[in-house]
Amino acid sequence: MSGAAAALQRALVATLRAAPFAGVLTGIYDGPPAEALCPFVAISDGSTSDWSTKDRRGREHRLSIAIWDDGDSPARLHDLLAQAQDAIEAMPRTLPGNSIASLVFLRGRIVRDPDGPWAGRVDYRVRTLELPPP
Repeated sequence: MSGAAAALQRALVATLRAAPFAGVLTGIYDGPPAEALCPFVAISDGSTSDWSTKDRRGREHRLSIAIWDDGDSPARLHDLLAQAQDAIEAMPRTLPGNSIASLVFLRGRIVRDPDGPWAGRVDYRVRTLELPPP
């Protein structure tokens, strides 16, 4: 994981933990939990690729945030996903050693396993640039 990816992951976890909807969750996990009670958030590993310029190192990150809920209908999950999106899109654009050049919503999806909980997922593309030395 690059320094930018680690900084982005820490910022994303902090952003979600500080969001108003965090109080109804049983946890926000930096990766899939072994066992957790619903509703909870799991942040995937994502992927990172080069997005450098001539004079600055840059990275393009693909983030995937999943919210799991065991409700009878997807109504609460829709609300939790909307609140997660609001929090992510309001995330500070400065990270340690990097800045967020763009943060773009790519897709969202809600599915249910007939024998399990609802799963809602939102995917983002985030482009970061290394800050120039002081």
